[in-house]
Amino acid sequence: MSLEYSHNELMAVAGARELQDKQIVAVGLGLPIVASFLAKKTHAPNMTMLFELGVIDAEPCETGVGLADPRAWYRAKVLSSFVDILGTVLHRGRVDVGFLGGLEIDQYGNLNTTLVGDPRGKFRHMIGSGGANDIASCASKTVIIMRHEARKLRETISFITSPGYITGGDARTQAGLQGGPSRVITDKAILGFDPASKKMSIVSIHPGNTLDDVVANMGFKPQIPAAVPFTEPPTAEQLRLIREVIDPQRVYVG
Repeated sequence: MSLEYSHNELMAVAGARELQDKQIVAVGLGLPIVASFLAKKTHAPNMTMLFELGVIDAEPCETGVGLADPRAWYRAKVLSSFVDILGTVLHRGRVDVGFLGGLEIDQYGNLNTTLVGDPRGKFRHMIGSGGANDIASCASKTVIIMRHEARKLRETISFITSPGYITGGDARTQAGLQGGPSRVITDKAILGFDPASKKMSIVSIHPGNTLDDVVANMGFKPQIPAAVPFTEPPTAEQLRLIREVIDPQRVYVG
């Protein structure tokens, strides 16, 4: 199937659709930046965007090369600090949505960004948490964006950096945590979580993929509804904004 949009563009659009007007959103590096600015320029103009290093509601003059690039801070309403965003805003329960990524995720939405093991029993240490654990623990809900591969969507992960629903059921509530993962957006599908068991389920499949392909590239069997729709493709206006306004240099969408 010949696509008129890339997988990354569809993932960004799907992420934007998870955001609502007047929400406070903690935005991470990569496609979450594209998704958040797309939502703000379309259906959520009054959404507040937080960069964890202390920037609130910026209007970048250029894409830049990361959240620490001053070009991404242009016309920000607030220039504060990492501690201020995490402590004053996030830890007080004021963040509605947090965007996260990860090396590995399990069927309950627990994320690993700390270390990866191999069958020989060796481990390789990675970047760790940053603000991810705080976001996963304190935001009202999280949206996760990552590649759809069996080595990333695993039955058991090497290390829990950022908690999802922990062991399922009411384990997250018993641990004193509110919220939890809402969606996992991959390059093949949109995944959600069963309200009772908290196990990952299939919400929709991206055009050009099949149910068998989606399940075959997961390290566990997700819950599958009787009817699985295709993900709604991007509109022409959404693609124009991504390509011409938000990421014209294709730093994040590739």
